[in-house]
Amino acid sequence: MELKQKELELWLASILSIGPVKTNKLLEYFKSEEEIYKAGKTALLEAEGITEKIADEIINRRQQGTIQREFEKICEKEISLVSIHDREYPDKLRNIAKPPYALFVRGRLPEEKRISIAIVGARNCSSYGKEMAFWFGKSLSNAGIQVISGLALGVDGCAHKGALLGKTSTFGILGNGIDICYPRENFELYMSMQKKGGIISEYGLGIPGKSFQFPMRNRIISGLCDGVLVVEARERSGSLITADLALEQGKEIFAIPGKIGDRLSEGCNNLVKSGAELVQSPKDILNNFHINQIFDHNKMKKNDIFLDSMEKIVYANLSLVPKHLDEILKETNLLMSDVVGILLKLELDGFVKQTAKNYYIQSYEDGTIF
Repeated sequence: MELKQKELELWLASILSIGPVKTNKLLEYFKSEEEIYKAGKTALLEAEGITEKIADEIINRRQQGTIQREFEKICEKEISLVSIHDREYPDKLRNIAKPPYALFVRGRLPEEKRISIAIVGARNCSSYGKEMAFWFGKSLSNAGIQVISGLALGVDGCAHKGALLGKTSTFGILGNGIDICYPRENFELYMSMQKKGGIISEYGLGIPGKSFQFPMRNRIISGLCDGVLVVEARERSGSLITADLALEQGKEIFAIPGKIGDRLSEGCNNLVKSGAELVQSPKDILNNFHINQIFDHNKMKKNDIFLDSMEKIVYANLSLVPKHLDEILKETNLLMSDVVGILLKLELDGFVKQTAKNYYIQSYEDGTIF
């Protein structure tokens, strides 16, 4: 019994040593996966870029029973295989350098006609970076924009969490096998996003993440989006690789500015110097894409409606930069007992967050974009 087309595609996608460029060269030369599968070693070596070692691996991987069992596994796990031949394959990826030959998908792919923004940044970000990623993720999602990121710790995860609370789908691009949640801390996110969006990888079952695979993953993140927002990034970081790739692909680049001298702000500030659009609110991104989101202008900031005079003083004293209780006491000139009680109430009501013991910030978890 011969292999079916999808089984052949799975076979070719699973030979990692070939890579997207050589895979494309093989398809140009042999015209189909079936012809590659049937080709002898001499014929394989005639294709551009195919070495003897690669030819041997292609031949050694021709184990029909193994391929069929692997295909059955991905079907059982409700994983879709979308190759570059399929109509569902994203048009945005077809024209990038080194387009992935195939995508493994849990959930679904982004909608082609809907605007997508990638939100990327440092894994070891500050509490400010986390709040910004969450705020932008939720606000853009509520405005109908798809949020794309890499499901990493820090900025990526917070952007996905915010988007999941919005109205539009969010998509995580992995640098490892589609069935592996990395990091494990984001497992709940990994599962939730399959129901409201999707998980996407060019790697099949059981492929562990290796360092070179994550920069490769970034070309898919930038390729699928219409713009990239960098929240926090060091002078040299994977987030800047994503931004550079997006720039090469003709995408919009946005950056949230940071404090001078702050290492986590160096990347963003350099992007702004290089011409990236400085953004201070999700509205800046919406305006760039001419999205006229309808806002309730009668809705005022929380501290103008719900808080009494002392609560307003404490709330107004905070920002997105963590502030210690001693500093709050000194600047508000209120009694310790009053401030502690107010902070507890504001925290329970979702107005503020405690980022570490006795350090407080304003909370943007309502997703307001005023």
